[in-house]
Amino acid sequence: MARILVVDDEVGIRELLSEILYDEGHTVDLAENAAQARALRNKARPDMVLLDIWMPDTDGVTLLKEWASLGQLDMPVVMMSGHATIDTAVEATRIGAMDFLEKPITMQKLLRTIASALERGRNAARPVAPPPAPVRTGFAPVLGSVAPALAPVPSSYAMADTSAPRMNHFDATPDVHAVPDTAGQALRNLSLDQPLREARDAFERIYFEHHLSREGGSMTRVADKTGLERTHLYRKLKQLGIELTRRRST
Repeated sequence: MARILVVDDEVGIRELLSEILYDEGHTVDLAENAAQARALRNKARPDMVLLDIWMPDTDGVTLLKEWASLGQLDMPVVMMSGHATIDTAVEATRIGAMDFLEKPITMQKLLRTIASALERGRNAARPVAPPPAPVRTGFAPVLGSVAPALAPVPSSYAMADTSAPRMNHFDATPDVHAVPDTAGQALRNLSLDQPLREARDAFERIYFEHHLSREGGSMTRVADKTGLERTHLYRKLKQLGIELTRRRST
């Protein structure tokens, strides 16, 4: 999954996009203006940016021009607006924006555009393969005899890694019996005979309780382990009903 920076001055839009992207497995950073966007772009190095055009301090097109002029447009940027003209969209594309989303944005359009932008970004960042080495002719040995390359692999290399949780052959679900402590017991007791949303919330409660326990309640370390910003982590824990008053909030 990817790290996505959402830049929009409307809190409702930021939270909605954050929830959608989080549910898709992405890590999300939120900025309400250009100043925050600059700071997060330099600190978090996002894989892509969703950038609103109309913002109170600096508009999205001006920020896009700034990144382009500084050589900082090294990630896909998708512009968003509910009032932009065709000329504005064309100008943003000319500067370097990869796509344009018109508000209100449907979930299907959002996810399809993000997937396309991330794929194009990965292709652009993929290093060019070096040219093949010249083929030697004749019978002169190269780096010694070729016999070792034909020797069978020692049996010790073929042994399975038993340190990782075992996977079920049919559904690739981790074997919860390989998970120690109370998290493993909670996973074993997790009922799959319930709506998906409730099952996911139950799993997320187990997941975050596990990390809070392992990190001694340190929100800084839990945020680092789970890849969430502290503000998003606090909101997620509150949403899941996880009590924090008795924990250390460092």
